[in-house]
Amino acid sequence: MTDPLLIEIHNATIWRGTTCVFENFDLAIAQHERVAILGPNGSGKTTLLKTINRELYPEVGENSWVRILGRDDWNVWDLRKRIGIVSHDLHSRYTPATTALEVIVSGFFSSIGVHGLLIERVTDEQREKANNTLHLLGIESLRDTPLRSMSTGQQRRCLLGRAMVHEPDTLILDEPTAGLDFAASFDYLARIRQLAATGCNIVLVTHHLNEIPPEIERVVILKDGAVVADGAKSTVLTSEILSSVYETAVHVTRSDEYFLAYPG
Repeated sequence: MTDPLLIEIHNATIWRGTTCVFENFDLAIAQHERVAILGPNGSGKTTLLKTINRELYPEVGENSWVRILGRDDWNVWDLRKRIGIVSHDLHSRYTPATTALEVIVSGFFSSIGVHGLLIERVTDEQREKANNTLHLLGIESLRDTPLRSMSTGQQRRCLLGRAMVHEPDTLILDEPTAGLDFAASFDYLARIRQLAATGCNIVLVTHHLNEIPPEIERVVILKDGAVVADGAKSTVLTSEILSSVYETAVHVTRSDEYFLAYPG
């Protein structure tokens, strides 16, 4: 018996507010696959992530579905134990007073921070896993430090720890290095490579080709709510395709196992 697909979207129409972002949309991503999703602003990347995370739902229609791990319906809290997400939207919802430990522990509850009755529900085992995650990410010294006293890179590592702490099968990373300097970006990308090497499913949404690690082989490009290219990096990340998608001259070059883009 074959494993169900990680994501299977078939003939789906999906709205975000009053805007129809996807119409008759199809996309499939297998488990144990590592995929990068690119596209201009407004192409549908954020809507796609919110659909995968069950924040948005498709129109009900015949021969139309969105299935995650083979299922149409999920208890959203159970699903979020299987899929860890790091995004700017999630980052912005944490208060500056939240400590590193609280950020990471909140991953067990899919909550924003840990407060009120949730504090009483944190087990010794969960605290131990959170501390181990802090150590793994090299931020154990920030355990009791509030976010307001950290650099953006340190805050982003806390969010990565939140996504990792319950050992999900899949990590979805939405523009993970936005706002980071070179050193912090390189450190973060190195940690993503380490996770990919352990067999973790990675779905990476980015604007920057240099953020796509060698371990990611497949690239999906969206434009205006449609897939305009989907395949191996070497066939999708070309000057011709990117110039057409972004409607400006783009030159693509390759350095070692990375792709780079600059004005054509």
